[in-house]
Amino acid sequence: MVAVARGQDAATQEQIGKVSGQVQDLLEAQVAQAKHIAALEKEIGELRDKLNQPSANDGASAEDLRKLAAQVQEIDRKRQADNERILKAIEKIGKSGSGSTHKPPAVSSDSPAPGTKQKGYDYEIHSGDTLSSIAKAYRDQGVKVTTAQILAANPGLNPNALFAGKKVFIPDPNAK
Repeated sequence: MVAVARGQDAATQEQIGKVSGQVQDLLEAQVAQAKHIAALEKEIGELRDKLNQPSANDGASAEDLRKLAAQVQEIDRKRQADNERILKAIEKIGKSGSGSTHKPPAVSSDSPAPGTKQKGYDYEIHSGDTLSSIAKAYRDQGVKVTTAQILAANPGLNPNALFAGKKVFIPDPNAK
């Protein structure tokens, strides 16, 4: 019995290590893309400056700038896709560590968050919850809420320091 538990612990640790390595790879790729985007933005700025100088109009054409802008947009799209993959990997790690499968309450609360007149839901944080897992659980029930909206509705909430028992307000952007 003990040997089976140790084997399962080792397998779980190996899986967590593998996922952590993948998350690290994604984070490094995101940093590299951010540097590339910054370089391209600098280049666009320099090209715009050259274009605005009367004697430099023989440098970059408007077509060159359009191509460069398209490249920047493509890189930003890839950066956003990488960010989503990172968030999913982090959420997967959080779920594998907690085993928590909490569902949000389906009842609306008329008590708005401090300083707002929003309708939404009161939610008590459970062990292992993350803002993204909470937002996803509400989205799965048809409440189209984002982590940014949850943070905005809960001033002072630190998403990196959530603890079980803390109550947060989940705004319902669809409620009128």
